[in-house]
Amino acid sequence: MDLVLRPGTANDAAECGRICFEAFAGIAREHGFPSDIPSPEVGVALIEAALTNPGFYSVVAELDGRIVGSNFLDERSPTVGVGPITIDPAVQNRGVGRRLMQDVMDRTTERGAPGIRLLQSGYHNRSFSLYVSLGFVFRETVACMQGPAILREIPGHTVREAVDADLHACNELCRRVHGVDRGGEVADALKQGTARVVERERRVTGYATDVAFFAHAVAETTPDLQALIASAPTFGGPGFLVPASNSLLLRWCLASGLSVVQLFSLMSIGLYNEPEGAYLPSILY
Repeated sequence: MDLVLRPGTANDAAECGRICFEAFAGIAREHGFPSDIPSPEVGVALIEAALTNPGFYSVVAELDGRIVGSNFLDERSPTVGVGPITIDPAVQNRGVGRRLMQDVMDRTTERGAPGIRLLQSGYHNRSFSLYVSLGFVFRETVACMQGPAILREIPGHTVREAVDADLHACNELCRRVHGVDRGGEVADALKQGTARVVERERRVTGYATDVAFFAHAVAETTPDLQALIASAPTFGGPGFLVPASNSLLLRWCLASGLSVVQLFSLMSIGLYNEPEGAYLPSILY
C-alpha cells in the first residue's frame, strides 16, 4: 500500500468524521451493539473538536491520495490518551490501524510522556489483539452506564459548579489518586462550564469534568463520586464509565435505575499507578 501519514487539519473534519461514523457503526452492528457514534453529524463534530483543539495531536492516513483513517492523542495532561482511532471499513484489516497507532506511540516517546492509555470496546477482539501486540497492558474492565438522571443529594456531600480557584485542589486530588494530574482537561471543562466539585466539611473531596463519555471524575471516596453522579442532569453521549472493580459504585448505579450498555478494557503503556481513591475514566483514559 502507498500509505502516507500526515498531520490532520480542520479541513479533514468532514471526511474523517464520515469515516469515524461508518467505522464505529459497522463494528457495532457486526457485534450487535449500539454505536458510540450515533450519526454522521456527531462523527464530524467529534473529529472537528479534536482537530481544532491545540491540546490534541492528530494524524491522518491517506491511501493513493484518499483519506482512509485518522488517530488522535490527547496531550492536555502529563499522561496521554489515544483516540478516537478509526479506519475506513473498505480498508480495515490491512495494517492501517497499526501504522496509525505506531505514529501516536512514537509521538509519545518524542514528548517524553510518562504513560499512554486507551479504552477498548470489549466486544472488538481484533483491536484488543492489536493493542496487546503493540505492548499495551490490560488494567481494568470498565462498564458504560446509561439511564435516567438520578437527581438526589447524598447526605453530607455538597455539589456545586467548579470555578477557576478550584483548579489547584482538583489537580492535587488527582495526583493523590492517580499519581498524575489531568489539569488540562479540568481547565477546558472550567471554560465550558461543565466541571463540578463535591465538598465535605468545606473541603473539595472530588470533581468531575462532567458525567459523560468524554469526561472523567476523581474523588477520595465512592460516596463522593455518588454525589457527583447523582447531581448530574444528564449523562452525556453513550453514558459514563464506571470501573467494574468498584463493586459498591456499580451496584449503586444499577439500584439507581441505570443499565450497563457495554464493557470496555482500560489499557496502558508506561506509568500506571493503582488508583488510591475512587474515579471515573473518560473514553480516552
